[in-house]
Amino acid sequence: MSVLVLAEHDGKQIKKATRQAITAAGAWNTPIHLVVLGHGVDTVAADAAAIAGVSEVIRVDAESLQYPLAEDVAALLLELAPKYQVILAANSAAAKNALPRVAALLDVAMISDVITITAPATYVRPTYAGSVLTTVESIDALQVLTVRATSFEAACNSAPVSIVSHAAQAAHSQARFVSATHTVSDRPELASARVVITGGRPLETRFDAILNPLAAQLNAAIGATRAAVDAGYAPNDLQVGQTGTVVAPELYIAAGVSGAAQHLAGMKDSKVIVAINLDPDAAIFQVADFGLVADLFEAVPALTAALVAE
Repeated sequence: MSVLVLAEHDGKQIKKATRQAITAAGAWNTPIHLVVLGHGVDTVAADAAAIAGVSEVIRVDAESLQYPLAEDVAALLLELAPKYQVILAANSAAAKNALPRVAALLDVAMISDVITITAPATYVRPTYAGSVLTTVESIDALQVLTVRATSFEAACNSAPVSIVSHAAQAAHSQARFVSATHTVSDRPELASARVVITGGRPLETRFDAILNPLAAQLNAAIGATRAAVDAGYAPNDLQVGQTGTVVAPELYIAAGVSGAAQHLAGMKDSKVIVAINLDPDAAIFQVADFGLVADLFEAVPALTAALVAE
């Protein structure tokens, strides 16, 4: 039996989170198959075939999969399921939409947001906004799970393996794709950026004016707290936290961030955390490696100016 990993891609290449999911799949020490679905995905499949640890790539190419719906992804995974002991994906929005359907239809447990795999069927996952780590064991013959990608190293490239084609099923008749809205940015992707600068509600309407220059100097992604998003100072897709994007960059700069539990759950695995806040009692300082009690409207521009001077 093998492990089946659901790949995510942007139509051109495999996303880093999938490489991290492949590392997680290595815990079973069995062949890892990677399923790539979409339309016109030959380049993506070739990219997938070169990932170390993958023994076979399953390409499912159909026009109806140009914008994959959870119903169609679940139907495909159900068809492939009898050949595998594990179905796994990174804990992304798409996977969280599709894999619970698969688990329900297979009548097995859905184990989500796994950060450690300690045995073939024993997992550690955070609960209560990351305040508690729970160890769970599944007795199901087929394991269905998502993993927190930032908890695993990304698999590198190796010699390409074989690519096999699999026919797509007919598109689901009761759901259809209507439209998609994408935010175009020259910044690194938030989930995989090496540096993330996050702003809180105190930035108000100066959110972009204060953070963008510093982000440009550090080639950083910009994040936001839920409070800043709810107040309309930053778009929803920038939200960092339990209900937003989970990040674990090499450097995380929190400007005007109080440190709410749901926010800490999404960033406290960052390697180095720098907090700038006027309130010395802010919870963010409890997880920060470096803390600066200062007015962010003075500190952030000063830091930016110092970087420019270099």
